[in-house]
Amino acid sequence: MPPAQKAVRAYNGTASVGDFLTISVDSIAQTITYKDYTNGETGTAPYTINADGSYTIIDPNANLLSAYEVPGTALMIEAANAGPMQNTDALITAIESTPATINTFAGRKFTYLQFRTAAGGLELGTVTIDAQGDITHDGYWPFGALQQPPHMFGGGSFPASSVQEDVSGNFFTINESGGQSDMVFGTQNGLFAVDTGNGTILALPKASSKNFPAASAGTYTGLFYEKVNAQTGQGNVETGTAVEGKATVTITANGAVTIADSQGNTLGGGTLVPIADASYIYDGTSNTLSDPLYGTFTFRTTANSQQDVFVSFQGNAVVFASFQTALPITNYAPYTYFYGVGLK
Repeated sequence: MPPAQKAVRAYNGTASVGDFLTISVDSIAQTITYKDYTNGETGTAPYTINADGSYTIIDPNANLLSAYEVPGTALMIEAANAGPMQNTDALITAIESTPATINTFAGRKFTYLQFRTAAGGLELGTVTIDAQGDITHDGYWPFGALQQPPHMFGGGSFPASSVQEDVSGNFFTINESGGQSDMVFGTQNGLFAVDTGNGTILALPKASSKNFPAASAGTYTGLFYEKVNAQTGQGNVETGTAVEGKATVTITANGAVTIADSQGNTLGGGTLVPIADASYIYDGTSNTLSDPLYGTFTFRTTANSQQDVFVSFQGNAVVFASFQTALPITNYAPYTYFYGVGLK
């Protein structure tokens, strides 16, 4: 018998525009209380539960709009007033507030997906934290294919000395050169999330095999952020039409995936292939990723344009992202991307 859920559940959250939040859900009063430490916005909002299990949030600040929750584990929220000017659409990913220090994750390897609202929207790759707390990372950036010259792969490192533990014991900060600070929080035996000035990073424990886990088949419902016909100009300013909404991700036992919006429009569809078998991302040489990212999957379609879709799993959640541009690929061409999290 599963354990009873707490009436009031506490989460730490990160928005894809680069906001750090604390959030609590009171399931008896049916209210959500939040504090955005990046832009100072706070609020308490009632919510109603819909037939599909989602929440409709009645926020007096017109910020939080809708949510999905796996009580005590993960919370996804659609936000309208995120960012430093409190005026940006963004997807908030929140996970249960629990003690987490650098030692929680030391000696482990992770794969990650990064969500942001500029510079092509997404990135994926690998993170290693050694026993001393030194951090190395290596990533793949689909948007880099549109640059001149192309620049899809890159990495870096942070020494253990850059890590500062918070007095709460629930998160720690990585102080980057240049003055940027990233807040890291997570669960004792699962994923961790990073709130950065460039958006949200979700890091998942690396799987032991490259193969698709049949147990992850099923139907997931969640939220997604999409930017259509985007372009990046001077100062890394990205134009385009931003859309947020509900998504359904359907996955069969052989890894066939369909991602659709709430109107039934297909956002992406194909059969998952391990990153380890996608030679344009990982081929075992120094020209691509340094790691095969076991547990992360992809597929590429090239009908009228090139679309790359990426999928990872964590328990009853699926993390998904897509980057799409016209063929042939040209420098600084328009592109469309989306990303989100679905809960089973």
